[in-house]
Order: sequence, then structure tokens, then C-alpha cells
Amino acid sequence: MAKKLKKIAKSRALKVIEDNDKPIPHDTEWKLKGELALSCSCELFCPCVVSLGQHPPTQGFCHAWIAARIDRGKYGATKLDGLNICMLVDIPGKMGAGNWTVALYIDDTANDAQFAAMEKIFSGSAKGTTGLFRLLVGNYLGARREAVTYETSGEMRTITAGRAVFGEVAPIPGAREGEHVTVENTSYWMGSTVIVGQARKSKIRDFGRVWNFDGGSGEICAISWHGP
Repeated sequence: MAKKLKKIAKSRALKVIEDNDKPIPHDTEWKLKGELALSCSCELFCPCVVSLGQHPPTQGFCHAWIAARIDRGKYGATKLDGLNICMLVDIPGKMGAGNWTVALYIDDTANDAQFAAMEKIFSGSAKGTTGLFRLLVGNYLGARREAVTYETSGEMRTITAGRAVFGEVAPIPGAREGEHVTVENTSYWMGSTVIVGQARKSKIRDFGRVWNFDGGSGEICAISWHGP
């Protein structure tokens, strides 16, 4: 009996050594560079940019769409250049308090590997810059393919996601011609420089949401994100 127990113990010890010798899986490295535009229900410029989500939105809640144009990007070996994405975001109170509801609209030109990579990044599961979504999103409505467009004409950014989202966002005029009104050196998750914008036209029609943001707060921001 003693010999049998010793044999079992030795076998288990060898198994532990084998397991320790196995390579530890690493999170996939990813990078995105491009531009982001958003439109939300705040009546004045969104206070989240300077309060870092600790001040309530101007109406006590935040309804929004967020769109990104990826000029250069990769998730591991999967290239993401030229893809667009849009998000429906429903926040019941302070941004930093969480319990967000989110849906993703992913560019319908993405192949299966690109679609999976985009969902991982923008759901937060790829960690890094967008990893905060893992903590803040309490209700994920999923991701689906849509014809997502992000077009720039002069200063105007026009965003569509099928029939679910339509928006036009442009910078507000500043005192000095040719210079944007910006928030500089902010620790906001999107980027350190945010252009203050306004939605000329903006709406969401999906998941029971019938939202209109015409004339509301808008933001434009160059993005340089990475993970994990």
C-alpha cells in the first residue's frame, strides 16, 4: 500500500512539473490608429471628458453612439486597416458607475477573423485601452454586421450603421479661424486631445431605442489605442 501511494505521489509530482513546463498563453497584442466621433444626449459638451466619468451627464443619463474609423490596425496577425465600427451606448447614470448597455455594429466588409478581433477589442475582452468596457458594461446586446460608414467632408463627419444609426458631427467654431476648440491634456480614455463638436443631425433606431440627438454634444478624437 505504501509503495502504491508513493507511486501515485510521484506521478502527480511529475504531472505538476509537466504543467509548469507548458508555455503560458499570452493575451494577443493589438493596435488601432484612426479617428473616433460620437454623439450623445448631453445638451452641453459632455462633462465626462473633464470629470473622467465622475460627473453625471447633463440629463442624468447618457444615450450615445460612438463610431471609429480604423486607418491602421491589427489584432495579432489579423489586419484591421480600413474597417469601421459603431456602438450603441446606453448609460443610466454616471459613466464611471457602470451598468452600461452596449451593442456593436461591425463593418460588413470584415471577414470572420476581423469580425472576431473587432468584437474582442470593442467589447473589452482584448484588454488594453478598451479594457474598461469589461468593467462598465452590464448588458451586452451583441455584435452584428452592418454597412458602417465613416465619411469626412471638410469638417463634417457623417456616420451610418445600416438603418440603426445616422449622424453628422462637426467641430464648433472657435475664436481663431482654422483652429478647433479642444480639450487638451485630458486623461480621458479615448485620447488626450478631444475636439469639441456638435451633432447637426443624429439618431438611433434599434433595440427599442428611438433617440434623437440633433444639436447635442459631439466629440471628435484621434485614436492611438493598444493592448493588452
